[in-house]
Amino acid sequence: MNDSSDRAPEYEEGSLTLAGAVALGTGVMIGAGIFALTGQMAQMTGWLFPLAFLSAAVIVSFSAYSYVRMSSTYPSAGGIGMYLQKAYGSTLPTAFHALLMYCSMVIAQSFLARTFGSYTLQLFDVENRSLLVPLLGVGLLLAAFLINLSANRLIEGVASVLGVIKIGGIVVFGVVGVFVADSLKMDVSSSTAPQASLSGFLGATALGILAFKGFTTITNSGSELKDPHRNVGRAIMISIALCVVIYALVGFAVASNLSLQEIIKTQDYSLAAAARPALGEAAVWFTVILAMLATAGGIIASVFAVSRMLAMLTEMRLVPHRHFHMPGSIQKHTLVYTIVLGLLLTAFFDLSRIAALGIIFYLIMDIAIHWGVFRHLRHKVSARPAIPIIAILLDIVVLGGFVWVKATSDPLVLIVAAVVMGLILVGERLFLSKREPPAGDDHSHTH
Repeated sequence: MNDSSDRAPEYEEGSLTLAGAVALGTGVMIGAGIFALTGQMAQMTGWLFPLAFLSAAVIVSFSAYSYVRMSSTYPSAGGIGMYLQKAYGSTLPTAFHALLMYCSMVIAQSFLARTFGSYTLQLFDVENRSLLVPLLGVGLLLAAFLINLSANRLIEGVASVLGVIKIGGIVVFGVVGVFVADSLKMDVSSSTAPQASLSGFLGATALGILAFKGFTTITNSGSELKDPHRNVGRAIMISIALCVVIYALVGFAVASNLSLQEIIKTQDYSLAAAARPALGEAAVWFTVILAMLATAGGIIASVFAVSRMLAMLTEMRLVPHRHFHMPGSIQKHTLVYTIVLGLLLTAFFDLSRIAALGIIFYLIMDIAIHWGVFRHLRHKVSARPAIPIIAILLDIVVLGGFVWVKATSDPLVLIVAAVVMGLILVGERLFLSKREPPAGDDHSHTH
């Protein structure tokens, strides 16, 4: 390996197939979404939680339009970082929103890691889960780090195999769960069950978006995907469609086998809990192993994408870079940063708070993407202007509902989100004011 330049890119053109890109996208989406969000969404919106998944799918479908148009015109390994740069130039808005996306992707990895820990412990009768859940998550992140040090084909191979097993297993869970249930209605008779409300439904929809946002990781494979001008957009739409079907199935299965109160009580491992009354302990083992494979595959795929995005931002001179005497290419360094940040989040934050931070950062970044397409790029990428505007309005509505719910139930999350965004803004402003412009910068923004 040549380590003479710490800024050398390492992208293998044509090394990812369409199926591989779909496996990476669905790997991230299904890993986080269905295993840990079901209970949190039920807590926010009561018996309407399966509909919140569907409303999230509608919003993500509008959202995906901007990414499909951009990826068809500008396929790149930088994905969202490159899209923001095309819209806003090498400026503070680009760097700020790209780092919000980076943070939300690292948060998603921590979310997956803790979900892995929560499900794994269902197989053992142990005390002190509060210590073991993050420990198991940290172990999984370290394993994902080692796999990501290897070649693309191994990463694609592992993600594809885990993706096939996971999707097949979850479909089996959903079909069998619905089939053995006494009825497809949820028991909502408990007086302590949360009542459905508009703000709660919007908040749950925002969390549901977290279950779909993995499609954005596909945009990072633009430099490596075969025929990227056509296949990035295809991979995005196939991944979203697959997830809608799978989430609907599983939502019905969980709702048919657990009361609303039970779904909320077991929110970190609700699929395993739903398997127990329906099919007994063997089904719990099946579900837990499925969750372990799903979250592991999700982390491998997510680490692959997010380290590439940070490498691209570094090559654009939009973020500071120190290699701390590490050997190897810039992608190896960004891989280390990504894992270290993920380890810290996994060790110190619980699942619901990790999810809340992720969705706030993601929605703010998403609004910036749509505004960039509408304001600066709609002619270049042949976008219909009405669709990004609708996507912005939908994002604002669900973000407002989510912030309202958190302000009344867990305001600390909003304070942490505001502090992190403030630090990114100030840090980037200082960095960009001192940096030298890239030599021969061909990314300068033109209106």
